[in-house]
Amino acid sequence: MAYLEDAKPMKLGDIARLRASGEKIAMLTCYDASFATMFDSCGVDAILVGDSLGNVVQGHATTLPVTMEHMEYHTACVFRGMRQSFLVTDLPFGAYQESREQAMRNAARLLAVGAQMVKVEGGAYMAETVRFLVERGVPVCAHIGLTPQAVHQLGGYRVQGKGADAAAAMKADALALEQAGAAMMVIEMTPSDVAADITRAMKTCATIGIGAGPSCNGQVLVLHDMIGVSPGKRPRFVRNFIPDTGTVEGAVRAYVKAVKDGSFPAGEHGY
Repeated sequence: MAYLEDAKPMKLGDIARLRASGEKIAMLTCYDASFATMFDSCGVDAILVGDSLGNVVQGHATTLPVTMEHMEYHTACVFRGMRQSFLVTDLPFGAYQESREQAMRNAARLLAVGAQMVKVEGGAYMAETVRFLVERGVPVCAHIGLTPQAVHQLGGYRVQGKGADAAAAMKADALALEQAGAAMMVIEMTPSDVAADITRAMKTCATIGIGAGPSCNGQVLVLHDMIGVSPGKRPRFVRNFIPDTGTVEGAVRAYVKAVKDGSFPAGEHGY
């Protein structure tokens, strides 16, 4: 997506057209108005207001302490700064797992402050919730593979989908979520061949990889990882774009270009 002064805001149909055309979708996380404005000017297709703000903004070890109030606040901030990108917001832990009705109430809160789509973590067991939301006018992004909200159950931040049985189960999850109406799907920390197989199996759902190899329909990174300011060990799937450009804006432009031309992620970023 090129930035133009008179360009129209991205809509769900535009994301579908990017997928259908084979053009890669460049997504980054964002938490405030200033970066949202920059992302627009750099051609970022989609912005994710991620519950990763719990890690990189609030300083928590996990995303679990993030609340609906936090997500509403940051979504509103990002929405005020952007003009063109497609805006996706995470439903935080505890905001949708209780019931489909709870998910709908909280999704409505996020759409009311500017989100165009909500993201939920989980496999086929989330399909009925996805269907319930989509049937009521809420676009949904699914999230499979490593699901950070389940970090304690998973025993840490580990690659998912390793081995034939696990890969088959993940593919079944993806198909169930697409059939339920998910229009986008984040695949995280998954072997590249498994993510490629899932992407080929999708008929309409756009796959967005993070540590899932180059074959997904798009890529997403946490902003702070992409510019090298995250605390702790850098994940294998991350590339710091600052050294090659010298500025944050240059790094964002380089990231978008690398996603679009397929040079990111490279082999060393996958599993």
